[in-house]
Amino acid sequence: MSANLALAELKAFGKKSRISDLARFYKTGPGEYAEGDQFLGGTVPQTRTVASNHKNLSFEELDKLFGSPFHEARLCAAIILNLQFKAVKSLEARKKIFEFYLKQVKAERINNWDIVDVSAPWMGVYLIEVDDPMPLLIKLAKSKSLWQRRVSIILSFALIRAGDLAPTIFISELLLKDKEDLIHKAVGWMLRELGKRDVMLLRSFLANHSRVMPRTMLRYAIEKMSERERKKWLIESK
Repeated sequence: MSANLALAELKAFGKKSRISDLARFYKTGPGEYAEGDQFLGGTVPQTRTVASNHKNLSFEELDKLFGSPFHEARLCAAIILNLQFKAVKSLEARKKIFEFYLKQVKAERINNWDIVDVSAPWMGVYLIEVDDPMPLLIKLAKSKSLWQRRVSIILSFALIRAGDLAPTIFISELLLKDKEDLIHKAVGWMLRELGKRDVMLLRSFLANHSRVMPRTMLRYAIEKMSERERKKWLIESK
């Protein structure tokens, strides 16, 4: 098992005809959020297949994959970490995986929305087991890095599933005036998930903040409400 073998499999799946489409879809042009990212031309199911084939890669080899210039390699590494996290039984083992993940986050290798979204909901499970996840979440939410800020709110997905809704509210308030559309979508998504657990808490958040929320964030947050209630919040927020 090695990063080189995993990368070779990813390259074998790649199609040059897909590269330009992927580059446009993931916004890799000058000044865009993923400027300069490179693609092999594979699909996500193919990347998942490679990850499954190499799910026992060591941290040393995973570090090499995360350091690859190719998007699919970093995505593959994140999926492998998920598989490893699901497989281990002890808190100590989960801590090691989470800390390795956090190292990649801080190194700006978890650096597109799909890599964040495939990994942070699983890695966030570790935060259920710690005494206080808030210092880490707050630090990430206040980062200058778009991706670290997105990680901060998506990590809270696991906490929502565990019934701990306060962190999502707190981080959403920190990110309320963020200028990035990808943050507006992520916060709105998490608020929508929170609303499935406690719609009254979501309504309270909207009552306090709907007039200053970015429109995209609001639309994502109210997506599962009735059409009548969605119209109400959209009108009141103007």
